[in-house]
Order: sequence, then structure tokens, then C-alpha cells
Amino acid sequence: MVEYAGGQVKNIRKGFEAACSRAKLEDVTLHTIRHSSAVAMISNGVPLDKVAQYLGHSNVAITYQTYARFAPDHLQDAAEILDFTQIRKAR
Repeated sequence: MVEYAGGQVKNIRKGFEAACSRAKLEDVTLHTIRHSSAVAMISNGVPLDKVAQYLGHSNVAITYQTYARFAPDHLQDAAEILDFTQIRKAR
């Protein structure tokens, strides 16, 4: 159950849309907030499997395909291979 101002919210979508309207926000949806939340979690180091669970994804591969690029260490090992300062030292 979700509450606001001491009463039960009957329809989250309608309440969200009304709040966006009052705030004069355009093109903001619940999906926008969901996506932004996932990006924030992953960018701050929350493991992809936990984010997948939080979002209710049945398969972590869905989360990985959509959000892995926002992980701070994603592809770090691949980038380190291209560390040209290390290549110069090896010569």
C-alpha cells in the first residue's frame, strides 16, 4: 500500500501524472523514473544482479544488456589492455 498525505493512493500512475503536471514536467513517465533509478544504482556500484532483482527482471541478462554500460568498472579490464603508457614501458 502506498500512502500520501495520510490517505491511501488508489492509482499511482494518475497521482504521478498529476504531480508532474503541477510541477510543469513534460515527457516524464514512471518508466523514466524506473530507468533513472536503475542507472543511479548501477553507476554507484550496486551489482547488476541486485538491480535486476529490484526491477523484477526474470533474467539478469535483460538488466545486463540494458544497463551494464553504466557500471563504473564495465569493460575496465579491456581498457587497461590499451594503456599505452604500459606498452611504452615494456619496450
